[in-house]
Amino acid sequence: MPFQVFDYRKDITNMLVTPQIRSRFLKMEVGQFNQSHTHDLGHEIFLILQGQAEFDIEGHKEVLGPGQMCIALTDEAHTVRNVGDDEVIMYLSVTPHILPTHTYWTAEGEKEPPRFANSFSYDQAPDLSVGADARADEHLQSVEDFVACVEETAETQRARVAAFKKAFAEGDSEAAFKARDAMWDALYPMFKAVHELAGVWNAFAHRTVDEE
Repeated sequence: MPFQVFDYRKDITNMLVTPQIRSRFLKMEVGQFNQSHTHDLGHEIFLILQGQAEFDIEGHKEVLGPGQMCIALTDEAHTVRNVGDDEVIMYLSVTPHILPTHTYWTAEGEKEPPRFANSFSYDQAPDLSVGADARADEHLQSVEDFVACVEETAETQRARVAAFKKAFAEGDSEAAFKARDAMWDALYPMFKAVHELAGVWNAFAHRTVDEE
């Protein structure tokens, strides 16, 4: 199956938007800057491709040029400003992408109420085929399914951890590794369920702000 090739000189857009990651090329005009914010759940990576950008991450400032990268970790306040004489083009990615993606703060350091952006903010066509009430029902069902998955996984982990510890204490590496593999086999579906839960939540959150 052919894959898509993106070019930072023309594809100024969100290229991949999933619960796992949002990635895009971003252009900033001379003098442009963004409002300081944090991300509650993940890290943001910035790679400068063109121009000169000043980053302020938790009060520390650096000017980055083409080929240079920086990272704003979870809960680190950050902003960026174009300080050069040309447009800035950067690649950025945020992991994970779960709404609301940005957290803003007052001058007194108090967290502001959450801001839920619509689909167009992420270059996505809104899905208006399902109403907000139905999306809410989907979200609730997804939460209940996730809870059931967690409970089932926890039961398996209790048994397999006990088996691992017994085998490890007895020096039985083969049995210990077999128990470890069984732990992962049960854990893997739960990690997938986390992403599915986030996807359903994002669909509900978008539907509450996307207009008819």
